[in-house]
Amino acid sequence: MAHVPFSGGVHAPGRARIAARTLREDRWWLQPLVTFVCFSAWLLYGLVRASLQKDYFVADYGYLTPFASPCLSTSCVPGSTHFGTPFGEWPALIPFAALTLPFLLLFRLTCYYYRKAYYRSFWMSPPACAVPEAHVSYSGETRFPLIAQNLHRYFFYAAVVISLINTYDVLHAFRGKDGGFGLGLGTLILLANVVLLWCYTLGCHSCRNIIGGRLNHFSKHPLRYKAWGWVGKLNARHMTFAWITLGSLVVTDAYIALVSSGTIGDFRFIN
Repeated sequence: MAHVPFSGGVHAPGRARIAARTLREDRWWLQPLVTFVCFSAWLLYGLVRASLQKDYFVADYGYLTPFASPCLSTSCVPGSTHFGTPFGEWPALIPFAALTLPFLLLFRLTCYYYRKAYYRSFWMSPPACAVPEAHVSYSGETRFPLIAQNLHRYFFYAAVVISLINTYDVLHAFRGKDGGFGLGLGTLILLANVVLLWCYTLGCHSCRNIIGGRLNHFSKHPLRYKAWGWVGKLNARHMTFAWITLGSLVVTDAYIALVSSGTIGDFRFIN
């Protein structure tokens, strides 16, 4: 390997001082750019849809978008308040699910995969493997605000509770116009979305550690070992589920919005 001379200038302590901006000749910048665009588009869509406070519930079939669940205000459309209305009129532009959405956002922000993704795409720290970052200092996740990343386990607990709420919402979606059992395309979309959300949530590194992280002898805990193996398989695809669930949330919300607004009708299989 050819010797690369050191260069002068300002560099973070302990890092190799290489004259070239990067020795990579491929389009290393493409992945962080795509990640930045996709994340920004998703955040913009979610912010707009959650703040509109409209077209979030289909009364005939019990479809409630995850962006408005749980709906706990008297401002909510009748039938969408699956857990009652402990709150009165809701302020304009504030999402109906304002009590739960921050925990879901924090769960994803502190997720190991998302950390890597937005560190590279938004903070350029570093933007790609073997590409030096522009920052001259580095403190890791030992100072405020990044030290809060260590709270990820507690946000996982909140995400489990919210996933249970979303699951309960899906049960309400098996409803027909006459109030009996029904099955439509919206039902299947909601069901697929909640299954994917469970796959992402249970594939969390914290979940894997909680189940088997402190066991010294798996042979003495066969059930926990089996559960640890299942969670490990989900964990191996954590990045995949992280992206898929962003898409499934948008598809679910958009479909419910279109049906609720009367733009399209729900395709019914039963009732």
